[in-house]
Amino acid sequence: MATDAAATKYQNPADFRPDFHPEKISSATSYDGLHFWQYMISGSIAGLVEHMAMFPVDTVKTHMQAIGSCPIKSVSVTHVLNSLLKSEGPAALYRGIAAMALGAGPAHAVHFSFYEVCKKHLSRDNPDSSIAHAVSGVCATVASDAVFTPMDMVKQRLQLGSDSVYKGVWDCVKRVVREEGFGAFYASYRTTVLMNAPFTAVYFTTYEAAKKGLMEISPDSVNDERWVVHATAGAAAGALGAAVTTPLDVVKTQLQCQVLFFLLCF
Repeated sequence: MATDAAATKYQNPADFRPDFHPEKISSATSYDGLHFWQYMISGSIAGLVEHMAMFPVDTVKTHMQAIGSCPIKSVSVTHVLNSLLKSEGPAALYRGIAAMALGAGPAHAVHFSFYEVCKKHLSRDNPDSSIAHAVSGVCATVASDAVFTPMDMVKQRLQLGSDSVYKGVWDCVKRVVREEGFGAFYASYRTTVLMNAPFTAVYFTTYEAAKKGLMEISPDSVNDERWVVHATAGAAAGALGAAVTTPLDVVKTQLQCQVLFFLLCF
């Protein structure tokens, strides 16, 4: 009986620790334990690492999408890769990487910070709300694409054009403003958002669901499984999203580089 009385008496954690305040714990974990500025920095670093690691693949993809608009047969990945290496060497695979760095860092900082802020406010009553996660992802995409689209356009033009077309990032920016106007930087913005918004909604909804499921299934070993499970879930979600949105990605490339298509095709 004494044991039962003690257990009843100390069911509330505050009885063990007078300084325990549940409301402070809830507030501290609103951003998964990180401050706003930490999300901006970590998001920026993650974006830079991701884009730099995949930049050669992105260059090949951009060339394939551009060639697809020409009145010639489509080409394979190996054909484009061999052509670039033979004509200009490995440096051709990294042309435009400076523009990518200038855009990807700030854009990913905006993306992840906007996502966490929106998620905090939209899922206040229900932290596990899939709708809140999806809407937060869409809001983050609209904001980050507004930052990244101009430099993405510059990046793709540098990827497609040789040194005789554009001498660098600043030269490309000046010529676009002078010859096409500022609106050319956002010619593909609506298409980009239309492509990225559903992808991001699905991605973050899947991510949050996987994270919650992992915590419920194996709370003791979650730290050991996090990398494998999250990497696998992220790869699957990314592959599915890419398969669905690739047609719009082709449209985006052609909108951003339409001035160069004449030079590439004729």
